[in-house]
Amino acid sequence: MNITTTDLGQAAQAGARAASPTVLAGTRPLELAVVLPTYNERKNIATMVERLDKALAGIAWEAIYVDDNSPDGTSDEARRLSLLDPRVRCIQRIGRRGLASAAIEGMCSTAAPVVAVMDADHQHDPELLPGMLAAITSGEYDLAYASRFAEGASTEAWGRPDRVKASGFANRIANKVTGVELTDPMSGFFMLRTQTLRADAHRLSGVGFKILLDILATVDTPLRVKEFPLNFAARAEGESKLDQTVVFEFLVGLYDKWLGRIIPTRFALFGTVGAMGVVVQLAVLWVMLHLVFGERFVYGNWSESMTFNISNTIAAVVAMTFNFVLNNELTYSDKRLRGFGPLMRGWAQFALTCSLGLLTNIGSAAVLKTIGFHDVLAVVVGVLLASVFNFALSSKFVWGKY
Repeated sequence: MNITTTDLGQAAQAGARAASPTVLAGTRPLELAVVLPTYNERKNIATMVERLDKALAGIAWEAIYVDDNSPDGTSDEARRLSLLDPRVRCIQRIGRRGLASAAIEGMCSTAAPVVAVMDADHQHDPELLPGMLAAITSGEYDLAYASRFAEGASTEAWGRPDRVKASGFANRIANKVTGVELTDPMSGFFMLRTQTLRADAHRLSGVGFKILLDILATVDTPLRVKEFPLNFAARAEGESKLDQTVVFEFLVGLYDKWLGRIIPTRFALFGTVGAMGVVVQLAVLWVMLHLVFGERFVYGNWSESMTFNISNTIAAVVAMTFNFVLNNELTYSDKRLRGFGPLMRGWAQFALTCSLGLLTNIGSAAVLKTIGFHDVLAVVVGVLLASVFNFALSSKFVWGKY
């Protein structure tokens, strides 16, 4: 069979036509995606879609609800609406938590050329979206964001002066980290081109709750930023998604940007909690020896060594429980165990991994000692190896999946 140059050219044109996207009659190419991370926001879903429909009239948009498996049925409500309105989509995340990581997943899931992130609780005003979109599509700006502290903005309706002061302090620190002078770098309401996000998505930490700070601190080329004043409102329904770990997560995010590539953030947290556990064990041991038992046991039926062993065992169990609780709440906050059963199983698994880590500690130190290492160096190496061992096993078997 003879294949001519003309045949090859026609085949190439046919392939190009097949690969080109076809816009259905009566529809417009997607212009904007709005990502809304949610947790227990069921009552806010439908009303937010109504507000988006009104604010984005004449714009081809979609709303992507990224839900962290809310127990109140948020994802079910989003799916119910998507049956009636195909512009509504839902990503239900199982075993993953966190505002920043949810925003990243939502932004990477859309085909829209421009993507916005905002809260689903009505504290962010959708009426700002058209102006933000115009700023991005004009080509003059790379990122548009809504500021609670810009001239013309207001936080009075929020009714949280304590949060306002805390946000102001965090903003000053964030500006130092990012090198970008913004009035509100901690804002959770912003917009940018999806290609800008995807170019650095693999470098984003996804730690904490402020994805804008993550983006500004990650990109190599400074972004041209357009600021919009925001009248920050009180949430309409439900409770705040920010729990008691919010300040901790902010500090973790800063650490990740400074040293996270040298010492992994989660391992640094695990090691820090472990060091605190040593202090707790020593404190409990002192209390047991001097306040609980005292000399009456040493000179009574119990020997001094027996008293010490019992006291140290109790202190070790208390310290291990302390480490488990802190790691569950802080180090693995995105995989936090909840409920009596999961907590008890997690505690038992954590105790087992710590026991194996202890054997690693003692065994490695003994081997190093026999081949001539100094006592202190042998012990330090043993502790470090045990920490890595405990971290690996805990991540896999306590807060991970088999």
